[in-house]
Amino acid sequence: MKAIGCHVVRAEEPAGPMTDESTVLTSILDFIGEGDQLVVTRLEHLAGSSRNVLDVIDKLEERGASLYIVEPEICSEGEGGRALRAALQAVLSVEPMGMHRRPRGQSAIDEIRALQAAGVGPVEIARRLGVSRMTVWRKLREVEARATA
Repeated sequence: MKAIGCHVVRAEEPAGPMTDESTVLTSILDFIGEGDQLVVTRLEHLAGSSRNVLDVIDKLEERGASLYIVEPEICSEGEGGRALRAALQAVLSVEPMGMHRRPRGQSAIDEIRALQAAGVGPVEIARRLGVSRMTVWRKLREVEARATA
């Protein structure tokens, strides 16, 4: 990062994208000022969803700063920024609502059973949880198999 001209370099150690709760990202967003640029090597290193990336860009713009992505080379200012925002909004419009909290394992079964007990059908359960209908049916069969075993 220093080689491409960054004066202050901060790194997030845990694997995975930064989130709103990320101490490093929060610190950067609090520290960054007018005319500064947040530089990330790749977009997926910044946030886990289109909504989170758009939120970061909005926060940067509120402070008079911008986002620069090294690979592919994109800046949130000017034409590239408008194209980036349009692309993120397009992805956001088709991203499942609960994608970031997709159920796994026993918690998935518990969540599906609770919704079914509340009278919610499998298709609606799948939509709410951001999973396929087959996943819901498979989990319901697992529950039934355990109950009869």
